[in-house]
Amino acid sequence: MEPRIAELLVRGGIVSRDQLIQAQEKERDNGSSVIRELVRLGFTAEDTLTEFLAKQFNIEKVDLNPSEIEDSVFSLVPPQLVQKHQLVPVKLLGSTLTVAMADPTDLVAINEVKFITGYGVRVTLAPPSAIKKTLEHRFGGVSYDEVLKKFGDGEMEVIHETDDVNLQELQQATMEAPVVTLVNAILADAAKRRASDIHIEPYEKIFRVRFRVDGVLQEIMSPPLRLKNPLVSRLKVMAGLDIAERRLTQDGRIKLKMGVGGELDIRVSVLPTLFGEKVVMRLLDKSNLQLDMSKLGFDPQTLKDFLEAIHKPYGMILITGPTGSGKSTTLYSALSELNKPDVNISTAEDPVEYNLVGINQVQVREQIGLTFAAALRSFLRQDPDIIMVGEVRDLETAQIAVKAALTGHLVLSTLHTNDAPSTVDRLINMGVETFLLISSINLVAAQRLVRRICEKCKEPVEVSPEILINLGVDSAEVGGGFSTFNGRGCGNCNGTGYRGRLAIYEVMVMHEGLKELILRNASVVELKREAVKLGMSTLRMSALQKVREGLTTIEETVRVTDTDKGFGSVFSLGF
Repeated sequence: MEPRIAELLVRGGIVSRDQLIQAQEKERDNGSSVIRELVRLGFTAEDTLTEFLAKQFNIEKVDLNPSEIEDSVFSLVPPQLVQKHQLVPVKLLGSTLTVAMADPTDLVAINEVKFITGYGVRVTLAPPSAIKKTLEHRFGGVSYDEVLKKFGDGEMEVIHETDDVNLQELQQATMEAPVVTLVNAILADAAKRRASDIHIEPYEKIFRVRFRVDGVLQEIMSPPLRLKNPLVSRLKVMAGLDIAERRLTQDGRIKLKMGVGGELDIRVSVLPTLFGEKVVMRLLDKSNLQLDMSKLGFDPQTLKDFLEAIHKPYGMILITGPTGSGKSTTLYSALSELNKPDVNISTAEDPVEYNLVGINQVQVREQIGLTFAAALRSFLRQDPDIIMVGEVRDLETAQIAVKAALTGHLVLSTLHTNDAPSTVDRLINMGVETFLLISSINLVAAQRLVRRICEKCKEPVEVSPEILINLGVDSAEVGGGFSTFNGRGCGNCNGTGYRGRLAIYEVMVMHEGLKELILRNASVVELKREAVKLGMSTLRMSALQKVREGLTTIEETVRVTDTDKGFGSVFSLGF
């Protein structure tokens, strides 16, 4: 807000100077706006403030009706800009775009809209709550303002952590209707937005809630800081954790029924931080588990290679990638493909994310000695055909898995490496003998997840040939026309331009040529070059193939994959 408006509000008797200073302090702390803070603190009514600004600046005040705003007009301004500045495109008349704003002096917002759209901008006034409700109607989501009203207008204050906690009062607070309503609203909104994780994060002066949607964190709301302990304690009660223990990490689970037949399994992790306990919840929606391998994102050739490897009677298949890259889904899909009445399948997992009928799943508990290695040793006495180990974390687990693969068992597992060729180097550095390694591994697959373009607002975009060539597209193909697409942003995708994710794969089959290089202690670069010559598509190549098919964007390719430079024309897309 401009200083001039601040002075006008004081001179006009709308607020006192002390009230204005308090609102400005809250603005800095909460990253909000002075207008919103003046209303939230109860210093003035929203309608009074809007009427005053309309008269002072001779600007029309509008009543927003989301259903009356045409999609073609609303989509003129990118969703990111709409949400960043909290403005609503209302109508287009000739070369002038009318927008509704709460602060008519926000010149940064006005100029950005002018620059992006190429239209002149006419500003109208609307209350902040009306703008927020309109955006929630367009992009979906829960009205958290309505939920927070149930807590009353008590002063928000910084809470200093002490060991003196009245457990009886805290237990009572977790059962109060407003706290229960807020927690339920957060969980329901996360499920509606298809979030994979919820982050509840306390800081010195703010308390925020973020969702990870399609792999990207989004800030959703900032509850009053005084709700920190009751909200976190409510979640701990739901997860069966100790609300009195706030100095140690804790892990638990919450199971929710979502509608008829729907079930949401939530893994809860509590971490004590400097300003309170941070809670991260992983949402596992069983109805969304994709077990059809043809729909995971494999290219035809990589899918053929993968299926051939998992249908071999023995050997090892390794899936690599960072946390959250979809490794578990790929493993579950492979197990589902192999799950037949005539085979015995056992898995050791930490944690067991989904229950699969017909498969013997073991939850690893290291604190009582039930490690991956211990579970593996026990499996070998259980007449197994197929074994799945959640992760190869140490030499003992790796050695048992290799020996199992060499003695007639099919072993599937995961490892944390950047790409498929470096997996070999990682296992050798871990201490596995080279000759055992090349005899046991059938295939290594590295994977990542990229966001899928929203089908409802997908549109073609122009990308310069130089950028495409630098990304790894063959110059001949660029000259022949390489189509790229983006999502404009709509209600179906909450204004992001993306809805859902798909996997990209780098599948390295252990050919004889690669085995010879490994025996000669060849570098990872040499292994990668040879694997590509033998038909492997790198992660970058797989991502660009998805771009070519109109499934993802250039931006996602750059965000998720590393360059393949230095490998020459081998990395063209002519496969």
